[in-house]
Amino acid sequence: MEIKNKKIDNGEAFDWGKASTDYARYRDIYPGIFYEKIINRGLCLKGQRVLDLGTGTGVLPRNMYRYGAEWTGIDISDMQIAQAKRMAAGLQQEIQYFNIGAEEIDFPDSSFDVATACQCFWYFDDRKLVPKLSRIIKEGGKLLLLYMAWLPFEDEIAGMSEALVLKYRPNWSGAGETMHPITAPEYVYEAFEAVYHEEYEIDVPFTRETWNGRMKACRGIGASLPREKVAEWENEHKLLLEKIAPEKFSIKHYAAMLELRRK
Repeated sequence: MEIKNKKIDNGEAFDWGKASTDYARYRDIYPGIFYEKIINRGLCLKGQRVLDLGTGTGVLPRNMYRYGAEWTGIDISDMQIAQAKRMAAGLQQEIQYFNIGAEEIDFPDSSFDVATACQCFWYFDDRKLVPKLSRIIKEGGKLLLLYMAWLPFEDEIAGMSEALVLKYRPNWSGAGETMHPITAPEYVYEAFEAVYHEEYEIDVPFTRETWNGRMKACRGIGASLPREKVAEWENEHKLLLEKIAPEKFSIKHYAAMLELRRK
């Protein structure tokens, strides 16, 4: 499904469905500590019902399934949901996935103990979504916002790869990331209060192939460019990596979490 948002990429259209195959293959990259931080907050554990907003290919539910929570994932892209269902079936995981936009959710009152949003909350219309979250999350339940990004000013490979994305997609607004706390829109705080946040640096391992795939699956390339331009970018990126990167390397990232409690 094509998406346009004035706040993202200067309003240029993108469609995560176009990148769903590469997304499924190359974007399941969060290290173990990313999930441990969630568990250490007592979230997404056995006995809890969790709603994953903007679930994409189901990375979060799939990797946290072993901790025993009952997961439901939603996403506006039918192709992303198809990938999520395929992988869950392959792992014999009982996860419910629905192809629906976050603002359209209509679960019964107090259905969930936790709602998670990983790499996606800024895509949503918070004025439509927040009242629904306030209704379907139990009193005292949690809204957990999660994020991880490469650090282009601290990592040469990341910086040069990012520059190549901008060459093909100049209005891509995902560039220039630095480590900072997650901030929720002001409207969120009418229904939720912040109780915890954390930011930390991590090194994420890649090969030339997997880093090329990770970059290709970003919004600025795979989700927005025509197929022939994606192929052109990919060829140029592979040549760049042959010049600047060993076969195996790590990319400096930072991860962040913001835990909010329903008032």
